[in-house]
Amino acid sequence: MTVDNFVHVFAGIFILLSLALGVQASPIFHSSYWLWFTTFVGANLLQSGLTGWCLLASILKKLGVKESLAGAS
Repeated sequence: MTVDNFVHVFAGIFILLSLALGVQASPIFHSSYWLWFTTFVGANLLQSGLTGWCLLASILKKLGVKESLAGAS
């Protein structure tokens, strides 16, 4: 997996989990305050799209995760 794949997977997991914990119709509802976490993840995705910088991507690159599949056979 590449850095972009990891970022998308992490964002998707966190959004779905925070919705499951924050929406009252969910069987694992905990508190509606979890919806603030959904907002935080969405705001970070927006910021990353506008600026081209993502903290998670920077961390993953330093850990040695491949940046892209370009040049891969």
